[in-house]
Amino acid sequence: MSDNLPAIPGMNNGVVGTGGASSGNGFLALAGRTAKLAASALFLKEGMHLLRSHMQANANAAMRLSEMCGQAEVEPRFTSMIEDTSTALTGVAEASGEMVNAADSVDTDARGFNNAHDREYRPGYEASNGSDVRQAKPGFYRRSGRR
Repeated sequence: MSDNLPAIPGMNNGVVGTGGASSGNGFLALAGRTAKLAASALFLKEGMHLLRSHMQANANAAMRLSEMCGQAEVEPRFTSMIEDTSTALTGVAEASGEMVNAADSVDTDARGFNNAHDREYRPGYEASNGSDVRQAKPGFYRRSGRR
């Protein structure tokens, strides 16, 4: 995991803690984990963009080298190996493009979940924190069979 991830409320240096707002399935813990997932997806997407451009540049360079070798009448098996390398590098570039699409989907889905979660549970979270009445811990009613 990258150390470059932004600070996320409810998270303790990117690690879910053993107590407080960052533990369990509490409102802030879940929001923090989905925000971290979205941020990680963005970093993956950025890395895959860099890999894709690097591999495509290498594939283009290999293809130019292959053409120069053909003009220089280098033994055909070596020229063929260079062309195969160019094809493989193009494949890596295309696959990293697919990873960008997957990371983008994860980012979009995580942000959508976070927004839906916030709309659904923020009013209850705010009300329970604003109340002087001590509230049950998250998950209490689920364990006791009450809803």
